[in-house]
Amino acid sequence: MRVAEILAAGEAMERALALLEGGDVVAIPTETVYGLAADATNGVGVARIFEVKGRPRFNPLIAHVADLAMAEHIALFDSLSKRLAQTFWPGPLTMVLPQRPGNGIHPLVTAGLDTIALRMPKGFGGELIARLGRPLAAPSANSSGKISATTAKAVAADLGAKIKLVVDGGATSVGLESTIVKIEGGKLRLLRPGGIAAEEIEAVAGTTLSRGATGIEAPGMLASHYAPGAAVRVNAAKVAKGEALLAFGPRRAEGWQGAAALRNLSETGDLREAAANLFAHMQDLDRSGAKTIAVEPIPFDGLGEAINDRLSRAAAPRDKIDWAP
Repeated sequence: MRVAEILAAGEAMERALALLEGGDVVAIPTETVYGLAADATNGVGVARIFEVKGRPRFNPLIAHVADLAMAEHIALFDSLSKRLAQTFWPGPLTMVLPQRPGNGIHPLVTAGLDTIALRMPKGFGGELIARLGRPLAAPSANSSGKISATTAKAVAADLGAKIKLVVDGGATSVGLESTIVKIEGGKLRLLRPGGIAAEEIEAVAGTTLSRGATGIEAPGMLASHYAPGAAVRVNAAKVAKGEALLAFGPRRAEGWQGAAALRNLSETGDLREAAANLFAHMQDLDRSGAKTIAVEPIPFDGLGEAINDRLSRAAAPRDKIDWAP
């Protein structure tokens, strides 16, 4: 059985860059926990994150940046968020901010939300991002449901058969995921406690942190998903005239010629490609003006489970959406 290569951080840069440029993932050390990183602008790479972690739902991921200039290209900062960034970055603070239009981040990273979670890591992660010149999406480097890894050995024991490289930066210094706060209208909400105490953030912000969230607003929270304005009909064997069609594979549902618009998740039936295209294609069809989006059947193998989970939530009655854990 193939096992991931483990390279010390001082020797791993070029190998890590080559894998990321090729649309693959790399396990990297950060000060919080080890992350499973992919180029945040590359849909295939981001889909690979979900594939490696196993049985995923498409929750949003944190986008990691090298500096404030890169962050401001991705998100809209107000005076409060900029002050927090200047105080706590690089470090274990993640801020959820409005996305800047045209920022190049793949929709899988944000799960179709109009906000994005941003963090600036210390050490090897920050250096890698600077060399790549693009942000990295990176949830914790562990199988879904397992404990977050704080050593390269722990990552390799869990994911070693699924990935090609683990960068060994030693034990993580914080050992706890980042604190996530949302900034909106000059106010702060704590979405996830983590490596920076709420009191430290409040002292810099000059305001108290409120608690609580509505549905999914950041990584590590309840799993809800983007629902388009159009109704969604899954496992469609026939397409009614005027419906938009979200297709999969080489064979078409009956009546596809009458579809108001058509997007194919993957002409060849590749589930990784389908996962990478899911949010963008759904949004394209939603903009077509069709009242209903018909979705051809998609297998449940591998990433198909996550794709079907995402589609079933989009198809749920809008007043009865199940905010699953």
